[in-house]
Amino acid sequence: MTNDTPLTHFNEQGRARMVDISGKQETSRTAAARTTVTMQPTTLTLIKEGRIGKGDVLAVSQVAAIMAAKKTSDWIPMCHPLSLTGVDIRFSDNGVDELYIEATVKTKGQTGVEMEALTAVSAAALTVYDMCKAAEKGMVIGPTLLVSKSGGKSGDFHRNDTDL
Repeated sequence: MTNDTPLTHFNEQGRARMVDISGKQETSRTAAARTTVTMQPTTLTLIKEGRIGKGDVLAVSQVAAIMAAKKTSDWIPMCHPLSLTGVDIRFSDNGVDELYIEATVKTKGQTGVEMEALTAVSAAALTVYDMCKAAEKGMVIGPTLLVSKSGGKSGDFHRNDTDL
């Protein structure tokens, strides 16, 4: 997959800069991202049955994801602070050893919310790890990826499973 779009995060001296979005059209924008946490089947069972000693893993991870989405510009240096209009976090699993986390983030603005969605699922996965590390330290996070985005000048993007 190639992209011929020039990078815009550099000034005329080749130094990093925050892109000026003041001339961009305000549109509705949505992005969805997902990640996987792979673990031992017993750890997934403990999560699903609410038997992790630190509390409800999915509830705490959901709140962490929402908080992280709202604070993405504090984490990622070139991200613009955004007024988010919605953040939805969903969990599912394969019934054996994988927990799936998906975030959908929305705004009406001049720049997209891809980084907010990716940050949300990352924070949720890290929270799962933190809350479950006493039960298992060998959990693996990832892959973490953008599933889709809509709105803005660059148009829509939808990942196909064959893109992985």
